[in-house]
Amino acid sequence: MIKVASYNMRKSIGTDRRRRPERTLQVLCEIGADIVALQEADRRFGERSAVLTQHLLSEHSDYKPVPFGTKARSMGWHGNALLVRKDATVLDCEAIHLPALEPRGAVMADVRLAGGTVVRVVGMHLDLSGLWRRRQAHAIITHLQASTHQYPTILMGDLNEWSAQSGCLRDFSSHYAFASTGKSFHARRPMARLDRIMASPELTITDAGVHDSLQARTASDHLPIWATIKV
Repeated sequence: MIKVASYNMRKSIGTDRRRRPERTLQVLCEIGADIVALQEADRRFGERSAVLTQHLLSEHSDYKPVPFGTKARSMGWHGNALLVRKDATVLDCEAIHLPALEPRGAVMADVRLAGGTVVRVVGMHLDLSGLWRRRQAHAIITHLQASTHQYPTILMGDLNEWSAQSGCLRDFSSHYAFASTGKSFHARRPMARLDRIMASPELTITDAGVHDSLQARTASDHLPIWATIKV
């Protein structure tokens, strides 16, 4: 069994309009997932440096970032990042370029966990436009299908899809099962399931939910979601 989580951390700017990376990290530690997909993990302007610094992660958490090497001070690709536990091994990783009018992307990593289990994880933040979301979903699915090595796969992120079962959700559901995580946006009054976790047929989703703690309600405008998965 592994636990995964997805979190649009909004650059650690909370609903109180304060940027507090240590609060974001506290929320992640509350969840205690083995693998975390982050969205909006880098600052928007300038060098787009990571909000959760290497020092903060190494000194105050059990996580390390997957090194995509896209920019010197960034954690991921277009704000998408993956965190794994320090005893996990990253076998391979890459950024996935997505068709888009505005900067969008996804990240992928093959991870061997402490028990020896290998899973492929994809983190994403899709477009506000429904047409571009479907194109991006198709690009991700095609990229995974074309991969030389195949592993049990978990996809996570902010899909920006307000519909219940149409649009990009229908495209993904042809290949992956959705976790019943619940409504995650807006953090103060959740009304929409914008954030999603999906798993390939080799995996079984055993439990899922929204992490709705006092800290999570103020740390971002999204609540984090999680799922436990049997490999």
